[in-house]
Amino acid sequence: MQELSRRRRLLVLAICCLSLFIVGLDTTVVNLALPSIRSELNASVSKLQWTIDAYTLVIASLLMLSGSTADRLGRRRVFQAGLVLFGLGSLACGFAPTVDLLIAFRMVQAIGGSMLNPVAMSIITNTFTDPRERAQAIGVWGGVVGLSMSVGPVVGGALVDSAGWRFIFFVNVPVVVIALVLTAFFVPESRAAVARRLDPVGQSLVILFLVGLTYGIIEGRSAGWGSPLIISCFAVVVLSLLALVFYEQRREQPLLDPRFFRSAPFSGATLIAVAGFSALSGFLFLNSLYLQEVRGFTALHAGLLTLPMAAMTVVFAPVSGWLVGNRGPRLPLVVAGTMLALSGLMLAQLTATTAVPLLLLGYLIFGLGFGMLNSPITNAAVSGMPRSQAGVAAAIASTSRQVGASLGVAIVGTVLTARLTGPLETGFVSAARLGWYIIAGCGVLVLVFGLITSGRWARSTAARVAADMESAARIA
Repeated sequence: MQELSRRRRLLVLAICCLSLFIVGLDTTVVNLALPSIRSELNASVSKLQWTIDAYTLVIASLLMLSGSTADRLGRRRVFQAGLVLFGLGSLACGFAPTVDLLIAFRMVQAIGGSMLNPVAMSIITNTFTDPRERAQAIGVWGGVVGLSMSVGPVVGGALVDSAGWRFIFFVNVPVVVIALVLTAFFVPESRAAVARRLDPVGQSLVILFLVGLTYGIIEGRSAGWGSPLIISCFAVVVLSLLALVFYEQRREQPLLDPRFFRSAPFSGATLIAVAGFSALSGFLFLNSLYLQEVRGFTALHAGLLTLPMAAMTVVFAPVSGWLVGNRGPRLPLVVAGTMLALSGLMLAQLTATTAVPLLLLGYLIFGLGFGMLNSPITNAAVSGMPRSQAGVAAAIASTSRQVGASLGVAIVGTVLTARLTGPLETGFVSAARLGWYIIAGCGVLVLVFGLITSGRWARSTAARVAADMESAARIA
């Protein structure tokens, strides 16, 4: 690909970040609209869970497939297709007459979104050929992803109050149109010199695993935990996982290389991403219902109350990046896990009349913890990996984030409905307490995994995996 001028490279970065911003925004922006959606579309709590999880689950399932497809067919082409699907899905969501159709259209949105995240990363890494410029561009990209997810509740609250919940989807359409035009004029086409082979069997097994797990958790209470349907779901989860490991070990170019998980930092990054993003999605789900259904705040007021959390995330994300670069991932992970756990324990003590300053303190602590989380996840995922495998490792880490986002809503929402004995307005506080403790438990997992997988022993396992993979590549 021809070397682009610095101005053109920065423009490509801005286009990619603009697209990524709306995808990340839609992961969290819907939370503040949940009470309005519940009221207008007569949605149950489980339907609200699916409104969130249909999006994150599809993205998690298709991220790696989209990346390899773009390498083969052309990154700009797949990126544009993703924008079109995301825009059409957003438009359809805005007009959805029922909650079931809203869930279906969220899945269309997510198919498009899955084509934007990994493909944008590929475009950025191929546009910025200088290692220092590339590192700076990836840093900006990571900051935009974190920022979009953090400010989602604020943007969602403002739109719901000023124009109605449907406009959280309509607002994506003009952004998509602008991004499409700019992409056509300024983003060059590129392909991988040697594209990875598609892995339809591995891809199908990943989807079976994720869908079976999420469906079983969300629908288990209503269908009955011992019902044939739910037992079958969890049987599919176990069998698909076993089949995935067996099949991928024997494939020359696997979708999900089991050898990666022999690296303690990589395995730790995967588990930390799941735990940390479960905490985030669970927090946003419970907090939105608490502020609006229990406290009676408007969507805008609720969004503004979460602004301190978003501000702390924005402030501490670059601090975390600096610490990772200079001192390694251990300290940021210890701080992240401790703060997430502390915030969960504080919020578990909420009542219907908890003072707003105490609420804000809990949000500030959570934002600090989450702000410290993202950078060490990506660093630990690619730490010690051969350069040729770093992109795949980063894609798996991104997938783990989306899996965590799905599981957080599935688990805390299911706990909430299982313990709810009356109307949401009066029964929420006691019913949600266990959910807050689960969020605190996620913080403890981040802390424990961070300590275990960031020491000398862990680094030695990563070095062994890298050496084994490089040796295998030379033999091949």
